[in-house]
Amino acid sequence: MLEILGTIGGNVLGLPGILGLALGMMTRQYWLGALMGGLVGLIAPLLFAGWQISHVGTIALLIAIIVGLCAGSLGTAIRRKGATV
Repeated sequence: MLEILGTIGGNVLGLPGILGLALGMMTRQYWLGALMGGLVGLIAPLLFAGWQISHVGTIALLIAIIVGLCAGSLGTAIRRKGATV
């Protein structure tokens, strides 16, 4: 359980979370923000594993993609709400 929580926390505070949020804030369309965040979530674990898919755990990759999708969507929501204030 602690390993899963550590993986989630690491992704939220790592590239998928921060870069996904930043890329999501660059667009006003939710699908595009989620797509860019998901791509960051896909690329980040592969980058740190030396581009070898066999060195990346399935759960870690899945969590990184989900965190990237959520961060990208959240970034888009921040942009849309900030533009209306």
